[in-house]
Amino acid sequence: MTVIDGKQTAADIKAEIAATVAAAVAAGRRAPHLAAILVGHDGGSETYVANKIKACEACGFRSSLIRFESTDTEPLSEGTLLDAIRTLNADPDVDGFIVQLPLPSHIDEQKIIEAIDPAKDVDGFHPVNVGRHAIGLPSFRPATPAGIVELLKRYNIPTAGRHAVIIGRSNIVGKPLATMLAQKGVDATVTLCHSRTRNLAEICRRADILVAALGRPAFVTADMVADGAVVIDVGTTRVADASRKSGFRLSGDVDYNAVAPKCSFITPVPGGVGPMTIAMLMANTLQAWNKR
Repeated sequence: MTVIDGKQTAADIKAEIAATVAAAVAAGRRAPHLAAILVGHDGGSETYVANKIKACEACGFRSSLIRFESTDTEPLSEGTLLDAIRTLNADPDVDGFIVQLPLPSHIDEQKIIEAIDPAKDVDGFHPVNVGRHAIGLPSFRPATPAGIVELLKRYNIPTAGRHAVIIGRSNIVGKPLATMLAQKGVDATVTLCHSRTRNLAEICRRADILVAALGRPAFVTADMVADGAVVIDVGTTRVADASRKSGFRLSGDVDYNAVAPKCSFITPVPGGVGPMTIAMLMANTLQAWNKR
């Protein structure tokens, strides 16, 4: 059984990007610039944005953070956020930007996503990028599923003709990953499962590659996994743990200790898919910079 080291793989990718950027800057080109909009003070979002800023430094990118306060008594207006997006769309110095999700419930997330210039949509969530990717045209790919495919590639895990089962049909992970794994060149046969899927355990046992992306701690148990399967765990749920200084630990969607002995490859939580998400955001930003 091989534990897939997403942290080291992400570091390798960032080092490769940094070398490309350093050579271009030495030749007289400006460094890539990634901007982020953060609304409020959600703990997970704060941590994620801080990690993105660190990743920009590691890659030789410039980064900028635009913060907006939003409270129950003084909510941020949707119009103010849309104005900020229009400003970034028009700024020739910004290669790509993200609006950190989730947003406050009074703001229409889809409206915000659609306001972003597809050429700067390095999260890969705009319908134009989603559609282009679906039919195999160049586009920005959502970072988490792109990171999963990159891990499979870098660990030389065969995908052609293999049965990939994905649990979870979100627009951020499940659906785009199904498209990526089915694309020519990857060539997996994909089953996308969700809360209405019948005989889920039976379907999972037929998987050569099983991806858990449903946000339920330890949902995938040993009886759901075939011997020799590749298991990719996307889950990162905070679970109370009094033994930790933070008071919680991160739990994946897979019962790791029970499942790992059956696997040929498995990703841990933390240290598996998570670091790859940020690394692939950096790759998307590099792509945006190269296009400009």
